[in-house]
Amino acid sequence: MSDYSELISKIENKYKKLGQDPEAYFKGLLHAKPINYWDYIQVDTLLSLQKTRTDFPDETVFVMYHQVTELLLNMMTHEMKQVCNHENLTASYFINKLGRMNRYIQMLANSFDVMRLGMDPEQYNEFRFTLTPASGFQCASFREAEIFSTDVKNLVDPRFKKGIKNESDFKELFGKIYWQAAGTDFKSGEKSLLLKAFEDKYLGHFIEMAEEYKGKNLWQKYVALPESEKNNPELIQAMKDLDIEFNIKWPIVHLNAARKYLGGGDDATEATGGSDWQKYLHPMYQRRIFFPGIWSEDELENWAKDY
Repeated sequence: MSDYSELISKIENKYKKLGQDPEAYFKGLLHAKPINYWDYIQVDTLLSLQKTRTDFPDETVFVMYHQVTELLLNMMTHEMKQVCNHENLTASYFINKLGRMNRYIQMLANSFDVMRLGMDPEQYNEFRFTLTPASGFQCASFREAEIFSTDVKNLVDPRFKKGIKNESDFKELFGKIYWQAAGTDFKSGEKSLLLKAFEDKYLGHFIEMAEEYKGKNLWQKYVALPESEKNNPELIQAMKDLDIEFNIKWPIVHLNAARKYLGGGDDATEATGGSDWQKYLHPMYQRRIFFPGIWSEDELENWAKDY
């Protein structure tokens, strides 16, 4: 049988197994238009999604940058889900996927110069008021990446960790998670509109997701590995790289970009969502660590202090 005949036979068998008539699919193929780049990538749709609220040219840059960020985060969680749901995980597979995740987060960190250097501060400080109370704080993809990566207890505000009574009570854990500090109006002590809207839309989803992945997030998948796989130095380094890239380097470049546009010190401009962004963004205060068991006590104690 020729390669061509063998291919035809495989296609016929594929549709017969599905209970379908192969001839109908061959006829469809005969009349189908050839695929092209713009349809496959959906270019027209993609380039129609930049909806600005003002006429400032740099708002378009701002919108597109955040849309690219969402796509890269989606690429990252795409890899995370594969590791979390892999039933026969090996160090080699884990390392490969962590390498992809680290490249995506490095792209995100390096791309912040698009914002830091690529927008006119005067334009930004005008159009940003039309975004109130929206904020990058409300990025659900970022929170999903955290839940895929580690136990929710590792994301609790350091000030409240010792007071946690039940590590399986996700409602309590999310009530004390580190990002609550940015969504509380420090002037009134109440939850801001920013946080209320975010929780109304996503909190239920986050709790369901945490329940589903509590035994199979990246950290738990590592813990469950055989000792021979778990002690792979390349795997441990790749995990440390993700912790550093995601939880230290990216927040730091975000903080530096915010400082350029909002200033610093006591005279810093309030963020659109009203958050205490200087304290919220610095990883030294957040102390979110995906894989605490692979770091030394000294490294944990001095987390992000050198950045």
